[in-house]
Amino acid sequence: MTQAQSAAWIQVEAQPTLSQATERAQDYSTIFGTVNGFALGTGWYAIALGPFSPDEAAETAARLRSQGSIPPDSFVADGGNYRQQFWPVGAGAAVTAQPLALPPATPDVATALPAPMTEPAEETLQEARRSESLLDRAERELLQTALQWEGFYTAAIDGAFGAGTRGSMAAYQSSKGYEATGVLTTAQRRELIAAYEEILQGIGMQTVTDTEAGIEMKMPTALVAFDRYEPPFVRYKGTSDDTLQVLLISQKGDQDTLFGLYDIMQTLAIVPLDGARERKSTSFVLTGENDEITSYTQASVSGGLIKGFTLVWPRGDDKRHARVLDEMRASFTPLGDQALDERLGNGAAEQSIDMLAGLDIRRPSVSRTGFYIDGAGTVLTTADAVASCGSLTIDGEQDMEVAMTDPALGLAVLKPRAPLAPPAFARFRQSIPRLQQEVAVAGYPYDGALGAPTLTFGALADIRGLNGEDWLQRLALTTQNGDAGGAVMDSTGAVIGMLLPSPEDTTRQLPPEVSFAANTGAIVTALVAGGIAISSTDQAGNLAAEDLTLVGRDMTVLVSCWN
Repeated sequence: MTQAQSAAWIQVEAQPTLSQATERAQDYSTIFGTVNGFALGTGWYAIALGPFSPDEAAETAARLRSQGSIPPDSFVADGGNYRQQFWPVGAGAAVTAQPLALPPATPDVATALPAPMTEPAEETLQEARRSESLLDRAERELLQTALQWEGFYTAAIDGAFGAGTRGSMAAYQSSKGYEATGVLTTAQRRELIAAYEEILQGIGMQTVTDTEAGIEMKMPTALVAFDRYEPPFVRYKGTSDDTLQVLLISQKGDQDTLFGLYDIMQTLAIVPLDGARERKSTSFVLTGENDEITSYTQASVSGGLIKGFTLVWPRGDDKRHARVLDEMRASFTPLGDQALDERLGNGAAEQSIDMLAGLDIRRPSVSRTGFYIDGAGTVLTTADAVASCGSLTIDGEQDMEVAMTDPALGLAVLKPRAPLAPPAFARFRQSIPRLQQEVAVAGYPYDGALGAPTLTFGALADIRGLNGEDWLQRLALTTQNGDAGGAVMDSTGAVIGMLLPSPEDTTRQLPPEVSFAANTGAIVTALVAGGIAISSTDQAGNLAAEDLTLVGRDMTVLVSCWN
């Protein structure tokens, strides 16, 4: 793997042409013992003093700036974007650290510094047009890219300075307090490009080749370092910020495997729910954002191999994030026919139901049970399942929205955001049920850990609450918090109520086998008042336990509240 450079440089200038940069490097060489010039790969050329260690570079730059020996906008660079070396003449690309001869720290140094080769302070519009006409296509495209980066240009990057480019230049000039001519002067172009290039300083964008994964791309090597293999991921963790991560994705598979990865990635904590999702036949892109991170994942399948990457970046650093992500996407290259060996790494120490390949699985804030009440996928659940939720899903996939709530009864009705055809839905028995008859509750007592609803059997102990409430039923069965919102069924499979959460009464402790449910009379009245149609039944005959389990399974859903 490529490692980040340990040398540091003091970049004193950048010039738009090789001839100008060579002349300036020669000027600086009359004062400083070691001056280097490098192509930046963007049509510009950097002049730098060094190399130093990072600490020496920072200390020396501060001293030279305070003396006036170097321009005030000089900065420390890691050299990550330095390409072919043009100065000293014949130096080539390789640089060996040498002692840097500095001028004496006297006030006379500033007067000895060669004057920067910049255009006159009052460059005319005609002069600006003349200097602009000397730009090649790459330089013109770079200006458009930088204007786009600053938010002034939205059209194609084509190097053609039409009305759109001129308008963006004028807007940029206005934002900086310059005359809005629509033609950037040499100094304005230099300022714009310098700001664009400065974003990547200190990030160490370098090409990394992982032969195990068969992937090559640029990565911010000054910010992340290789951690370990956790197939199908190669994990890189932040060197100073735990929220920053890079994952390389590499595995064998076909379209089904890709689609499975698409679903699995969305369960991870590093892929927040808020964000665009795009899945095509051979690729997908996932984005996500919350208060702490912004996340991007891409993957594609070709020739029986799935390759991709994830970038997790801390919120509030949008400009650097956008530049890094652009560089990573543009440079991402699958290599050969190599996929990550599933036997690599050792994740045994981190195996957990709440983890996947060492990564935390996102968990909902609240999990409750619900059940379908019509053929359109409308779901009835308990009100505490939907309180203060950023988003709601059923069975971890289908997005839902709250259609109505009844705080007095403790129920909520959810509607699907996309068309949904449930396998079965509830039919309510409106006649008064018999005391001590056998009942069953279909629910998710362990927040979906079992993967399917569980039937809990018991009896109807009373058709009223402990204080005589006529809308309550008391049940003799033991339930868990996750069961709340589940359908209470009689032996025919008809719904006679909805299980409510355990009472939050700290003054008395009820036996564990005491549960309460809202009865069908109260539920139906509330639903009809809310404009929601229901189905009723008068069927008779008892179902076998296994048949009752099937009825409960088909109409029961796991309701998840996400924040």
